[in-house]
Amino acid sequence: MLDLVEHTRQVVSRGNQRGALAVARRTQAEHDGGAPGARPVPRGQATREAILDAAERLFAEHGVDNVSHRQISAAAGQGNNAAVTYHFGAAADLVQAVVARHAGAVEELRALHLARVQGSTELRDWVDGLVRPTAQHLQQLGNPTWYARLSAQLAADPRRHALVVETAMRSPSLRGIVDGLQTCLPDLPAAARAERSDMVRLLVTHVLAERETALAEGRRPARASWSDCADGLVDALVGLWLAPVRSPAGG
Repeated sequence: MLDLVEHTRQVVSRGNQRGALAVARRTQAEHDGGAPGARPVPRGQATREAILDAAERLFAEHGVDNVSHRQISAAAGQGNNAAVTYHFGAAADLVQAVVARHAGAVEELRALHLARVQGSTELRDWVDGLVRPTAQHLQQLGNPTWYARLSAQLAADPRRHALVVETAMRSPSLRGIVDGLQTCLPDLPAAARAERSDMVRLLVTHVLAERETALAEGRRPARASWSDCADGLVDALVGLWLAPVRSPAGG
């Protein structure tokens, strides 16, 4: 009986969400000067980009859970508070869209790196492929940027970690980099491999985010450039991967 009640509640909830989304789309279509289902006007893409820019900045500066659609719409210059829902749907869809628009650029840079190091037996070459493409992308974006701070939030949030993993696993070049790295560590036990993979993920995202924060606040970062920052990270990560493995106490 409880299962039936819960199922009914979920169905009603989904119906309400779909209804709200439909209303938002009708409202935004009228705001853009067209009817629902009509061919999108050219400024629709500009509106989407403005919303993504505003969302990324606000998420990075205040935290994903502390920013409302109303705030994003206002920051994007949208008088219609339904604009975010119309263009992106739920909050999770907006976060995914922000991440996705960086993924393509990073993928291109990583694919170039993979082509250069293919067949290498040097661990550093593969570790570099985990770090440098994102650092290069941040360099290309110019200052200020917000992507590194947002990525660090998502990587550390258990509720949104799945989004990070899902996006990463869609990257052919990243899978190639990870495969190449693993061939350089044939004797590393599986448990230590998994543990250190988590350490690497958190270290990379948070070091890049710390540099981005320093630049945004006008502070001098530890390294003069994104390239130098990548060098320092790679030095540390090579040491992390090659560190000796101690058995757990009592193991």
